[in-house]
Amino acid sequence: MVGNRNLKFALVVFVLFALSGPAGAFGFDDVIAKAKELAGEEYQTLETVPEFLRNLSYEQYQSIRFRPQASLWRGGRSQFRVMMMPTGSFYRHPVALNVVDREGVHPLGFDKTLFDYPTTELAKRVPADLGYAGFKLTYPLADPEVHNQFLVFAGASYFRGVGAGQRFGLSARGIAIDTGLASGEEFPVFREFWLERPKAGSNSMVVYGLLDGPSLTGAYRFVVHPGKALKLDVSARLFFRAEVDQLGLAPLTSMFYYGENTLRPRGQWRPQVHDSDGLLIHDQESGEWLWRPLLNPAELELGFHQVRNLGGFGLIQRDREFSRFEDSEARYDLRPSAWIEPGEDWGNGEVVLVEIPTDSEVNDNIVAFWKPRQQVAAGDSRFLTYSLTFGPPGITGHPLAQAVRTFVGNGAQPGGGEVEGAYRFIVDFEGGVMDRLDPDAAVVSEVSASGEGEIIEHFAEYIEARHGWRLSILVRPEQGKRLALRGSLSADGKPVSETWTYQLGPSTGLRRQLQ
Repeated sequence: MVGNRNLKFALVVFVLFALSGPAGAFGFDDVIAKAKELAGEEYQTLETVPEFLRNLSYEQYQSIRFRPQASLWRGGRSQFRVMMMPTGSFYRHPVALNVVDREGVHPLGFDKTLFDYPTTELAKRVPADLGYAGFKLTYPLADPEVHNQFLVFAGASYFRGVGAGQRFGLSARGIAIDTGLASGEEFPVFREFWLERPKAGSNSMVVYGLLDGPSLTGAYRFVVHPGKALKLDVSARLFFRAEVDQLGLAPLTSMFYYGENTLRPRGQWRPQVHDSDGLLIHDQESGEWLWRPLLNPAELELGFHQVRNLGGFGLIQRDREFSRFEDSEARYDLRPSAWIEPGEDWGNGEVVLVEIPTDSEVNDNIVAFWKPRQQVAAGDSRFLTYSLTFGPPGITGHPLAQAVRTFVGNGAQPGGGEVEGAYRFIVDFEGGVMDRLDPDAAVVSEVSASGEGEIIEHFAEYIEARHGWRLSILVRPEQGKRLALRGSLSADGKPVSETWTYQLGPSTGLRRQLQ
């Protein structure tokens, strides 16, 4: 009898355990099934919000405020809360939101009373069945009594994240289709989300997304880990409706207006304006870490960096001092970096960098993504996993000295080299193993130029005022030709720095002014 009672108790515990979480009610396989079914149907664009909402200025849209006291899960013991986002301005398509808990799946119906509107006239015109543009997640990142916004899903397939103490900056996307091509870019959208309600005290939660676009559909699972750095473990199953010329996996989007290595636009008093200042790539096969300072080009630029075994890539904000920007409102010094690490071997391919000309900091003009060598065709399916981390520059785990400053000047002037048609490049390296080198160490510079560039001189020197090492290069490009440079530092025959690389196009404003 005692054994039977124990068996019955064990069965009850098992049943209660099985019903305590949302996994049995809804999961990734259900989203995959929806994406596969959707891929077999003709693409249908999402409904568009009324014109008066689409015509709202950025300031008018920002004046529509969600009431924090209405946050989802506010009354429970979850450390996570959800704030819904209104449609309008750039956010022109409502998306479906659902909650997954132990009882099942529950659609979140639109409720316009959850928002405060700037005028009663605007509030009156908002349809009662409008729908939400997306959602924000909050979590106590520093103070257990204060909930901080740390992750936002809204607009096409875009989402943005921050670690503790940071300001929102660059974005990630679910996918990039034909970005930078003359044929035009396609913007698939997350048309539906499912938010798993976390258990009490949990420091992670799960979000599912259903992606839809003319060329493909996709099922996404995001396991969200907030903290000093925000980490998302991403799984995606893609189903292709059509052939894609340039597939971009794990894309990142940022803004670079100007920096220390570019001209300052006329009338600008701030030293620099950018959300990210460089692209970092790690090739596991060669062990190389490659740093490419960003540019605001005179015309569209696409850079292709071939990698045999991708260890990671990301758009990084290395400038972390307020004095580098002097902007007390935007606080570009607090913008996060973003780092992608594949969950499995992604095979051969290349990291693509797209740089788009911009005359304003309002526009995101930088895109980086992984382009697999294997092309995709209609009917294909692809599965991938990766981690995406938002946080300080150290999230990369980079062990070598890093290029923290790049300066470019006229090599024909005193202090530059006094060589007609030449340019002086100055690259300051800090950190890693170089911090342990003596100032009189035999550090060797290694520099190469592709194309028609002539390297006149290069050398490394210790700069006592900076307590770091400097690479100096004097190079003369061929008239009207692109200059592509690579430089690094070594000691005792071993690399002590990452590889710095730079592209100077023939029509850049910097080149026109210095010629």
